[in-house]
Amino acid sequence: MKVLQDLWILASDSGIVLYSRTFDNNVDVQLFGGLMSALNSFAEVLSKEGLTSFELSDKRFAIIKRKNISIIGNASTKVKEKKLIEELQIIADKFFVLYSDILDNWDGDINLFSNFEEKIEDSLEETVDKFKKAFW
Repeated sequence: MKVLQDLWILASDSGIVLYSRTFDNNVDVQLFGGLMSALNSFAEVLSKEGLTSFELSDKRFAIIKRKNISIIGNASTKVKEKKLIEELQIIADKFFVLYSDILDNWDGDINLFSNFEEKIEDSLEETVDKFKKAFW
C-alpha cells in the first residue's frame, strides 16, 4: 500500500527544498521549506531532537533527519506514525544512495534531484488513488 501523500526533502540548515512532490500546490515549496527549517530550529531550542512529527486536522506529518537533510512526508491520520516513518526511512536510503556524491559537493542546483520521483514511485500515493478516496 502506498502511504505518502506529499514529500519534501530539504537542506536542514538553509531550508532549501531539494525535491518535493505535492498534490496541493497552494503553498510555495520553498516557503514551506523555510517554515519547516524555522520550526525545527525553534523546536531544537526546546528539545535536542527538534521537530519529529505533527498533525493538522486530517494529515499526519513525520520528519526524519540525516546528514543535514530533512525528509518530511505526510499521510492521512489513519496511517500510523510508525508506518509513515518507515516509508521515509526507505526514501532516505534511496536518496542517499543516489545523491551522496552530489551532496558532498552540492552547488545549490536543485534540478540535480528532479528525477528522484521515478525512484520512489512505490512509496507515493497517486493522484488517482487520492481522488478515489475522496469520492468513493
